[in-house]
Amino acid sequence: MTPNARIAAAIELTGEIERTPGKPADGIANEFFRARRFIGSGDRRAIAGRVWTVLRAWRRLAWWLDRAGLAAEPPLIVAASLLLEGAHVACLSRVYSGERFAPAAFDRATLAALAALEGHALEHPEMPDAVRFELPDWLMPRFVERFGDALAAEMAALAEPAPLDLRVNLLKATRAEAQALLATDDVEAALTPLSPWGLRVFSRVALGATTAFRSGVVEIQDEGSQLVAALVGAAPGMRVADWCAGAGGKTLAMAMTMGNRGQIVACDVSLPRLDGAIRRLRRAGVHAVERHLIRPGKTWAACRAGSFDRVLVDAPCTGTGTWRRNPDRRRRLARRELADLLPRQAAILAAAARLVRTGGRLVYATCSLLSEENEAQVSAFLARQPAFILVPLSAAWRFDATPPCRDPYLALTPSRHGTDGFFGAVLERVA
Repeated sequence: MTPNARIAAAIELTGEIERTPGKPADGIANEFFRARRFIGSGDRRAIAGRVWTVLRAWRRLAWWLDRAGLAAEPPLIVAASLLLEGAHVACLSRVYSGERFAPAAFDRATLAALAALEGHALEHPEMPDAVRFELPDWLMPRFVERFGDALAAEMAALAEPAPLDLRVNLLKATRAEAQALLATDDVEAALTPLSPWGLRVFSRVALGATTAFRSGVVEIQDEGSQLVAALVGAAPGMRVADWCAGAGGKTLAMAMTMGNRGQIVACDVSLPRLDGAIRRLRRAGVHAVERHLIRPGKTWAACRAGSFDRVLVDAPCTGTGTWRRNPDRRRRLARRELADLLPRQAAILAAAARLVRTGGRLVYATCSLLSEENEAQVSAFLARQPAFILVPLSAAWRFDATPPCRDPYLALTPSRHGTDGFFGAVLERVA
């Protein structure tokens, strides 16, 4: 593809993402490229790179366009990203030429307005902090309260692309063996600093084509997610419930820590998500897992009350800790979405708590950075459930190394830990 055609494709993909706000941008991009098999791998990387650059800077780009009297529409916001990276308007008019495979040309008035952006950096002293940090206005006070003086560093880390983290499947190989196997496919992987199961890949790779992935030796899983799975402390012979299992990432990690000995029940309200785990389980060589579809009004949980050693609740949440991977979610998260999630989280936690036996543990986790979804949920649960106590992180930590966070919670952030934002609390039933 020509450079102009790449920009045209980036504009088209940006428009599709804008028109489908309820769907993850990466899923839309995958469908976009699947429908256009003629686009080669190098062109795909260039197009996706431009689109994700725009998504990570949307509020700042829109601020500049508004200052120039222009709307934040896909052709203009892509143009703004080029100008604020150092392109000149004269060059821009050649890109937006309207010729074959190139974006439609701008009129003179639009080009004159865009000229106001030329020579400027992306950030400007007059930008409101919420714009500069790419936050919805209503979230800004919450992030200030959460991070204080560390806010700028955390927002900068959250704006960076996430590395590719892998979890080595110890049922099939050691970490050193997995590294060596990846190297046979020219994939260089470094050891993750916190998880002893993890490998980190900084280059772009087609992981699905590697022997290590196809043979089930490695799985894609952020290092923070690996630590949440470790927090459960699932051991051989235990009975474990993964109450919001989704496609089974943490289920797989727990099956590994159990040495494939014991029982894990992967539960979810979505049958397609549970079905999506089947291939992963088979590839990993995991056979100690059964699936259960949670249905309203059914008695499955009531019949199994008090029968599990460990229950993991990876609760549905705002996903604010995953914005490195999902930058479009930064500006789309609505106040009402948080308000709707909070009672759901409390209800899910209460339902899952019934499964825990006396002496067993309930682990509550989110990929959120918001206190309402994390510490506040745990405090409210403990106030309602005197049969449970909070187990400090230092007492629940299963690795030899010092825990990465201070007691009592696992609270990971991109700036401090190099992971996605994750929260984890361990609660033990004592009566």
